[in-house]
Amino acid sequence: MSSPRHFLFLFQFFLVFLRLHEFQTMNPTLSDIQNLRIADFDYPLPDERIARYPLADRDRCKLLVFNGKDISHQHFSDLPGLLKPDTLLVMNNTRVINARMEFHKESGARIEIFLLEPLSPRDYAQAFQQRERCVWQCMVGNLKKWKDGSLRKQLTIGGKEVTVSARRGEPLPGNAHAVTFEWDDASVTFASIVEAGGNIPIPPYLNRDTETSDSTDYQTVYSRISGSVAAPTAGLHFTPELLQALRDRGVDTREVTLHVGAGTFQPVKSEEIGGHPMHTEVFGIDLDLVRSLRKALAGGHPVVAVGTTTVRTLESLPILGMKVMQGDESMKIGQWEAYSAEALSLDTDKALAALESFMEHSGLQSMQASTAIMIAPGFRWRIAGGLITNFHQPRSTLLLLVSSFLGGGKDWERVYEEALRADYRFLSYGDACFFHH
Repeated sequence: MSSPRHFLFLFQFFLVFLRLHEFQTMNPTLSDIQNLRIADFDYPLPDERIARYPLADRDRCKLLVFNGKDISHQHFSDLPGLLKPDTLLVMNNTRVINARMEFHKESGARIEIFLLEPLSPRDYAQAFQQRERCVWQCMVGNLKKWKDGSLRKQLTIGGKEVTVSARRGEPLPGNAHAVTFEWDDASVTFASIVEAGGNIPIPPYLNRDTETSDSTDYQTVYSRISGSVAAPTAGLHFTPELLQALRDRGVDTREVTLHVGAGTFQPVKSEEIGGHPMHTEVFGIDLDLVRSLRKALAGGHPVVAVGTTTVRTLESLPILGMKVMQGDESMKIGQWEAYSAEALSLDTDKALAALESFMEHSGLQSMQASTAIMIAPGFRWRIAGGLITNFHQPRSTLLLLVSSFLGGGKDWERVYEEALRADYRFLSYGDACFFHH
């Protein structure tokens, strides 16, 4: 017969086991995170629930609000009443370019060149201001039909006829190629070439051709800096009137620039997320933003990110500050750097202060960096206390990010099941969510 002391020992052992399990659950290792199965982030999305077009009134879309406990149903126009005064609302001001350029060979074969990012010069602003020549990293449709030689296209720009040629160069990672563009009028910029000769690259899952309305619909009303090949879609719901209502409420707005790459549509093909290479995206911030973030966090004011692209930028900043403190001024953030021991023990304000000091001493009012950061359950959130976003594709890295923001458990499933039940519209032109802690 077991003694009371034996039962006490077993009970104490069980408590230790529970505490150890809780610690491992709350403090997963990088290996734990990399071993997450993408199949656990799947849900049924009927084709008819994918919004093919936006609503006529941007801010009349549905808004699912979740505070970590309760779900409520609102409209996007209700946002001013949902945000506290003194909230710092951060949005991505990138502008989608006409990245799909169509050429034809003399044989009649259609070749589509999809602009990804500039190679020479590498700076986006400089690349768009080039006259006569520039080089871009591109995806090429119908590549097997374009083995060599130049493709040519006639455009009318400012009342003048301009001949644009494209020459295929070396292959690059991710099935991309370097493509050299040249044109015969030095008064014409590459920005004008793209505007006149390309089409807005709407998401492939819309299963339709680009229409004239997409040129306006697929841009946020505050888009300013050209460079994206996909819209930061959470921002599509804002109108000038709504932004003014937010300011009247006492909400402080700031902007970042992250040029959304085609990698945002890249499916996760590996069974475990550790096998998925995250795409790298270029972002820009200004000194005022860093100071505003430090002030908001120190004062306990909510920081709300509009979209996952804004989140990627904000949550990259402390890691950038950490690298500066370590003497690394490469301004590049790798996929798993946020999960290192140094990052996990990092003091957020000290990291932001280091970044602020670096910019001040370098005389930088603004700066560019790049990030391949992977945000998945187990990520330590530092900046964003609120997230405005759309509903994302099954088995996507964006769904991993949402799950992480909601605590890494099953809340994301609860939210998505409720949205499907309540007839929400999904993906880029669909309805929105507002998550806050």
